Amino acid sequence: MANRLSDSTSPYLLQHADNPVDWWEWCPEAFAEARRRDVPVLLSVGYAACHWCHVMAHESFEDTATAALMNEWFVNVKVDREERPDVDAVYMAATQAMTGHGGWPMTCFLTPDAEPFHCGTYSPPTPRPGMPSFTQLLEAVHEAWSSRDAEVRGSGAKVVAALREQSAPPAPAPVDADVLAGAAASLLGDYDRRNGGFGGAPKFPPTMVLEFLLRHHERTGSVEALSIVEETARAMADGGLNDQLAGGFARYSVDAGWVVPHFEKMLYDNALLLRLYAHLARRTGEARYREVAADTARFLLADLATPQGGFASSLDADTDGVEGLTYVWTPAQLTEVLGEDDGAWAARLLSVTPEGTFEEGASTLRLGRVDDPERWARVRAALLAARARRPQPGRDDKVVTAWNGLAVAALAEAGRALGEPSWVDAAARAADLLLSLHLVYGRLRRTSRDGVAGTATGVLEDYACLADGLLALHQATGAPRWLDSATALLDTALAHFADPHAPGAFHDTADDADALVWRPGDPGDNATPSGASALAGALLTASALTGSADLYRPAAEAALRRAGTLAARAPRFAGHWLGVAEALAAGPVQVAVAGTGELAEAAVRHAPGGSVVVAGEPGSAPLLAERPLVGGGAAAYVCRGYVCDRPVTTADELRALLTVRPG
Repeated sequence: MANRLSDSTSPYLLQHADNPVDWWEWCPEAFAEARRRDVPVLLSVGYAACHWCHVMAHESFEDTATAALMNEWFVNVKVDREERPDVDAVYMAATQAMTGHGGWPMTCFLTPDAEPFHCGTYSPPTPRPGMPSFTQLLEAVHEAWSSRDAEVRGSGAKVVAALREQSAPPAPAPVDADVLAGAAASLLGDYDRRNGGFGGAPKFPPTMVLEFLLRHHERTGSVEALSIVEETARAMADGGLNDQLAGGFARYSVDAGWVVPHFEKMLYDNALLLRLYAHLARRTGEARYREVAADTARFLLADLATPQGGFASSLDADTDGVEGLTYVWTPAQLTEVLGEDDGAWAARLLSVTPEGTFEEGASTLRLGRVDDPERWARVRAALLAARARRPQPGRDDKVVTAWNGLAVAALAEAGRALGEPSWVDAAARAADLLLSLHLVYGRLRRTSRDGVAGTATGVLEDYACLADGLLALHQATGAPRWLDSATALLDTALAHFADPHAPGAFHDTADDADALVWRPGDPGDNATPSGASALAGALLTASALTGSADLYRPAAEAALRRAGTLAARAPRFAGHWLGVAEALAAGPVQVAVAGTGELAEAAVRHAPGGSVVVAGEPGSAPLLAERPLVGGGAAAYVCRGYVCDRPVTTADELRALLTVRPG
């Protein structure tokens, strides 16, 4: 059989290139083949860092007998959810509707017209209580298709009709001061006071919700909001979620106390968390937050940077098929590396016990109170060097536009705020790669690998997150080209992703993209900002930087009105929306510093989250137009929305202006 995955730019698809399964990539030809043979399509969706995707691949897709059934009865399509989030979104909605839950690996059976009639997640190789084996599932679907063809096709059509109806944009509703206050109160009620974060196990880093609460504190002075942010940030930073040796956060904690992580490390998590800890370090002055931000930035630059200047998608949860093998320790292993005294000291500091917190008596590392920083630095370096000699997790080295946009924004903002120009330089290199390789005739591609652009077209989050990163880079460097490129992307997004029947609503796919059984447009923030909320934030920032109050600001406000119901009812899934609404409620704050030096540093240090800050020579950027020096020296101009204060010339005056709360 032809090996159709061997030329893919997706490392996940390449992992399956040698399977005995006759895989196709997602393409019209695969469905044409299903129509020709009159068989269903078996759609398998996963991603490279997914532990259970690897397990199912080994158990079923590498098994010749199972593959023979798949090849005889189905046209088999393999999709990388990170490369084709549009396909994933459509069939994840179907899976959740049919089963009440979702996740990966995801297995869906489709008609040749791509309508789903049976969906699920992991299937074992042998039956388990409540779970048929994968081969039993294949046999049942084949029997149903063979004996009840019309009924199966009809059920697929009904699923699509129901999901298309459910995916209609929400009615407009405001995200005003009352909604913001209500969201903060609701989050306070959901807060885990013992462990930090929200809910129980598994527990994910609620980064965008924390950003909202930090902005809410800055605007209103809420002590409770800041307390939630700081307590959660400290718990995540000191727990097993954070790699205490090399930096970088895992995807989530399998327990409620941040002890045992699911060990995969994702670019998007670490970009969002870098931004959060940099904001906290700037706001509070706490050395621990600065340290975590620096460790996270080093992880991005050391472990995820690609030779072309971008950032790889993830590190696997598994090493040689064993989850966590690289990262966990026993007391004996600490002693072997460090000796008796340092080994015992490290075991106490890092909560490594004889019983262990993970599997087979091993422990994840959690950082206690460091009373001897020099000793900790020496021990940490020795443990990291020893760990580097262990087998290492695999890396998914495809470059995803949206996630790299998040990294550009984080490195530009953090580098500027914390005085690390090398981080800003890294952001600029990534932005150059995206604009030179991923932007093809004015339209974005979703991914690249090894300097070769993939074929998947960009979705809304790609345009929005990259634009947001470019706007942050413009503020960090003052270079006009980043602003120009960002506004071009926003113009394209407004032209091709807006819902023509619902002002303020957006689809996740472009109007000229490959047609799916319905056009997805999920407004909810999840692991990353939704495409629509990321776009709303970038539009609001662009309006403040360009003065385009007649275009970008109304578009941002209209988008926010579509998020009102979600923000009021489910604030944990509207964190980025709420952060954008906080920025709008504060003005947004615009700070233009004509000149450089102490005044520019004070602007970066004291401007609240969601502000725009540009410093440079008068007239060198739109925000600096008609804003001259004062008395031959630097001057800062502060505006909130449509109202401006008089220019100030000292850091103390500027700090006083920026700490005044609106209303």
